[in-house]
Amino acid sequence: MDGVELEILWSNLVGIVDERAKALQRIAFSPVVREAGDLAVALFDRRGRMVAQANTGTPGHINSLAIAGAHLVRRFDNRIVPGDVLITNDPWLSAGHFFDITLLTPVFYRDRIVAYVGSNIHHTDIGGYGVGAGARDIHEEGLWIPPVKFYERGRMNPTLKAIIRHNVRTPDQVFGDLAAQTASGKNCGDRLVTLCERNALADFEQLSREIIDRSEQATRNAIRELPAGTWHGESTFDIPGGELITLHAAVTIDNKAGEVLIDFAGSSPKSRHGVNVVLNYTHAYSTFAIRSCLNPDLPNNAGSLAPIKISAPKDCIVNAQYPSPVSARHVVGMYVPMPILKALYHVVPDRVLAESAGAVWSLQIQGQDFRGQALTSSLVSFSGGMGGRRTKPGPSATSYPTGVAGYQIEALEASMPIEFFQRQLRRGSGGQGASVGGDGQVVSFSMISGKPWLMNMVTSRTKDGAEGLAGGEPGKPGQFTVNGKVMSSAVKMLMEPDDLVVMETPGGGGYGRRE
Repeated sequence: MDGVELEILWSNLVGIVDERAKALQRIAFSPVVREAGDLAVALFDRRGRMVAQANTGTPGHINSLAIAGAHLVRRFDNRIVPGDVLITNDPWLSAGHFFDITLLTPVFYRDRIVAYVGSNIHHTDIGGYGVGAGARDIHEEGLWIPPVKFYERGRMNPTLKAIIRHNVRTPDQVFGDLAAQTASGKNCGDRLVTLCERNALADFEQLSREIIDRSEQATRNAIRELPAGTWHGESTFDIPGGELITLHAAVTIDNKAGEVLIDFAGSSPKSRHGVNVVLNYTHAYSTFAIRSCLNPDLPNNAGSLAPIKISAPKDCIVNAQYPSPVSARHVVGMYVPMPILKALYHVVPDRVLAESAGAVWSLQIQGQDFRGQALTSSLVSFSGGMGGRRTKPGPSATSYPTGVAGYQIEALEASMPIEFFQRQLRRGSGGQGASVGGDGQVVSFSMISGKPWLMNMVTSRTKDGAEGLAGGEPGKPGQFTVNGKVMSSAVKMLMEPDDLVVMETPGGGGYGRRE
């Protein structure tokens, strides 16, 4: 296949999955998907290798989806017929906690499977504890859906439908989002069949093999241009409840094989709180860190991910084993790039950034609305500042590394009885340096239902700020208060009507010494 033909077909593939991801975001019921873009859509070949992904999405979802798709294809090999749709939210097979549900739709062309369309989105509720760090094991965190058929020969699995409906607090929203995922997968598959017909392709195999092989070779060639050796980085931060977590990464570059090996030996052991990270999610953010510094313009698929290898001791904080609680795994998982970037500073100092605020601060509310009906909010997230870069300041109030968009507070006020009093940049919270770190933000609100309510608040980096790099100064740590009292709780909090909640998110570290 010549380069011109490949480029035309590649741009068509990206257009197909990108369009479907944007449509999925528009029709989703959950605000965390519709407003913040907490989703991923990708196209797989018949062997379960990710070929193309949508531009919309987070690294945690996209790169975990690459692993989940391969798992599901292997599980159901030779047991799939037209009209089937596969589903799972198994944390160790997909995206690391129950809220992220993966759907995989087979694409049939000329009476055989030629590809799969996968999607993964964060659902409003999955029963159990909610989005928080307070559960003591995985079984307290909600409904566990093993790899099964959600649709069989075009008909929704009635048993699974009943199980889901009776185990979640917001069944209409959950099934609305599942319907959006199902429709997106079918439409994307139809577009791929049209592409094959229009270009007289016998199947998808030659095109997918060409894309994956070229992506892998280009990634290995980029790695071969780097010096060989092993470099270390370490990041320490606090999580809800005050526990300190350390992530240690040894980054080894093998410029003969064209591979990067990342080993997390020396990181903290698993936590008793629900912030533990499965290896899939660690892999997702590790590969993101390497790819963003190495060759961000190349396609992100099975080929470009293959040369990056991840290892971590069993039952450390970033390789949690069953039955570790994992609901708030993003609290630790979003710090995974930090020690990797510190190690890469010694290799490509112009491509890294100083430590950022880290994980987004996440909030979920349970209670009653004005009519006295049960209320469970979607996940609501607020970002801090990014670290400074060698030649540019860090962006303020930016969700890095996750990339989710900020919520419009007007949309939140329209969806539940909440009133926001303040949302503004936290000026001066970014670390000083030749390039200053980005500022965090200040957010304050109260619930106005007049009834007691429950709050899951997941914060981090409230003791020490994000470290500067190359002589840059640290950013300011965050602060979370209720009625003026500093809080750091790993468990769900019982709140009174009109309690005032104030979040001051951390700033990013500065890069380079200030002149």
